[in-house]
Amino acid sequence: MTRMQQTISPVDGSVYVTRPLASGDEIQQALSLAKNAQKSWASVALAERQAICSKAVDWFEANKAEIGQEICWQMGRPIRYAQGEIAGLAERARHMIAESDAALAAITLPDKKGFSRFITREPVGVVAVIAPWNYPYLTAINSIVPALLAGNSVILKHSAQTPLCAERLKSAFDAAGLPAGVFQYLHLSHEDTTQLIQSDAVNHVAFTGSVPAGAHVEQAAAGRFIGVGLELGGKDPAYVREDADLDHAADTVIDGAFFNSGQSCCGIERIYVHASVYDTFVDKAVAIVRQYQLGRPDEPATTLGPLVRTRAADFVRGQIAEAIAQGAVAHIDEKTFPLSQAGTPYLAPQILTHVDHSMRVMHEESFGPVVGIMKVSSDEEAVALMNDSDFGLTASIFTRDIEQGIALGKQVETGTFFINRCDYLDPALAWTGVKQSGRGCTLSALGFAALTRPKSFHIQTLV
Repeated sequence: MTRMQQTISPVDGSVYVTRPLASGDEIQQALSLAKNAQKSWASVALAERQAICSKAVDWFEANKAEIGQEICWQMGRPIRYAQGEIAGLAERARHMIAESDAALAAITLPDKKGFSRFITREPVGVVAVIAPWNYPYLTAINSIVPALLAGNSVILKHSAQTPLCAERLKSAFDAAGLPAGVFQYLHLSHEDTTQLIQSDAVNHVAFTGSVPAGAHVEQAAAGRFIGVGLELGGKDPAYVREDADLDHAADTVIDGAFFNSGQSCCGIERIYVHASVYDTFVDKAVAIVRQYQLGRPDEPATTLGPLVRTRAADFVRGQIAEAIAQGAVAHIDEKTFPLSQAGTPYLAPQILTHVDHSMRVMHEESFGPVVGIMKVSSDEEAVALMNDSDFGLTASIFTRDIEQGIALGKQVETGTFFINRCDYLDPALAWTGVKQSGRGCTLSALGFAALTRPKSFHIQTLV
């Protein structure tokens, strides 16, 4: 009997996509094909690999309107923003294509009399990419494109919430002329995903998702001695210093907290503000949030869509209610957002003050449209609070004193540090985290390292 997978749209609770899960035979066929295809693909010139990846990006740009609609219906992002993910995909992919010549070039060592020495970067083999629903193309492309450029084959297992994204990626690479078997996708159950990771044919796993799921991936790969890249959760902080441009800081931080309904691993979830500008900042932040339009994401006026599912919204509702019971003050009247109702994925945005780190909302990942704002008296207090977290993906400081901002940034435990911006991935910079935010690195020239292995050539010349 064929097992089926259903995608329930957060827009209206309807079944948007139904797909059969791969059978055991189909999984084994995909693994065998990927392993065999990779050997031929590795011998293809880098220039040709680059050209194929570029054509795949062209396909996405040509089909962004339809893809934007699918993103909206699968995970609930407002239609006015949905196509923006394709622009981000293109930016990252084209940068990695341009970076690949230098990143994959052999390392030639200085002359040594009688010897020639160099190090090549060999593909690892078959790369399994396990991608999430919240930024379904951006998170996947971070690993797929450099893996292909390096000469690997890829098997993609996408979230059950966004299965069409896997299929569109396949369409793009097929249209670009990628040889059969070099890129494949599989719709899999959790159990079958574990079996995929444990297969001898898989040489590297790139996972983006929650901390518990990341721990499961790590356990599944244990003892196989393969690479495992883990991009996990975040509870990212922002600090607004007393010398900050408050209009810019409020606009930027609030967008970083509430865009995509707060469903971003690098979204702002904690804000610390110097006491001298605290009241002014809170007033500005509240005024911005009150302007959001919570509604069906397929309506053009909507600026804040539903969470991906009711269970996720209820989790955030629980954090908010618990914080208020512990003394937090809510600044947004939920009644001004009529669509926000219990038992639905639609949730009003919320700003909380009088919060502290004893509250779950300030230390447990929310992944929703809520942010707590704390008053601090000094840079030292702000840095201590920023570091008081199990996570360390990104952190931001807003200041006019760039030199002092950098000095503070060196003290913050994080993978990426921003000054006067947040919630953005620059493809030229390494994307990585510390603590429970994960392990490994994507993007930048460094992102190719995990997808290749060094091979040393030590040649003695005989006269």
